[in-house]
Amino acid sequence: METRVRKINPNILRDWFMSYLFLLPAFGFFLVFVAYPMLRGIYISFFNYSLRKFEYVGLSNYVDLFHNETFIKSLWNTSLLVLITVPIVIVFSIFVAMSIYRKREFARSFFRGVFYLPAVSSVVSITVVWGWIYHPNYGVLNYLTGLFGAEPISWLGNEKTALLSIIAVLITTSVGQPIILYVASLGNIPTSYIEAAQIDRASSWQIFRKIIWPMLMPTNLYIIVITTINTFQCFAIIQLLTSGGPYYSTSTVMYGVYEQAFKLGNFGMASAMGIILAVIIGIISTIQFKYFGSDVEY
Repeated sequence: METRVRKINPNILRDWFMSYLFLLPAFGFFLVFVAYPMLRGIYISFFNYSLRKFEYVGLSNYVDLFHNETFIKSLWNTSLLVLITVPIVIVFSIFVAMSIYRKREFARSFFRGVFYLPAVSSVVSITVVWGWIYHPNYGVLNYLTGLFGAEPISWLGNEKTALLSIIAVLITTSVGQPIILYVASLGNIPTSYIEAAQIDRASSWQIFRKIIWPMLMPTNLYIIVITTINTFQCFAIIQLLTSGGPYYSTSTVMYGVYEQAFKLGNFGMASAMGIILAVIIGIISTIQFKYFGSDVEY
């Protein structure tokens, strides 16, 4: 019995080689700046690592974190940020998108530009503006509430209002991209579906729930996952406005990582916090893909 040796077509081999050659720069960037830091962070999290020490401590950093009241409070604040911000961003973005996508091209472009402007502006500049808005003595917000007889409030210095103030800033910087994506997705929904439902006397809510919402599922999946991840990683706004205060009422896990690494010099503890946050984000993203991705067709 003769064994046939399958020859590889030189053209296929050349195409294969060229494909991987073009992928090499991106793959090298991923290995150096993503994969290696992640693996290095996992490795460091098992050490008491500071400028003077590099001592193996096993799971001690993780155990200490879950007995650390500051970390637990930061984790709770981060969860509140996500639970409040993400639903508001989704609902507000859909509401605005449905309000403007049927308007004329000029009006639609104008509103898209207005809402997208914070997304492309510097976070630092936006945060500075909000800092002046919240200023207890000269802020616009206290001036407006004062017109109704309210007393001036230290919005960022009060434990009851600081986190809500951070959430308001975070929402304004998070709605730009979802609105743009929803407007584009709404424009791709065949009008014949909606017209047929209107002929059958379906209500606006029924049209939205049975036609528009299901056809927005691919966009919903992307926006929900990305908004959740970005909210978990909220850092710059908190650092610039409150530095985690007052009394850690606005501290988040990401700010805790910064504080442990660059203020206290405890790189092992900071790495452990980062790993815990990454695991939480991974679990929640998997659940979101499982729940919202079941109805997505590509």
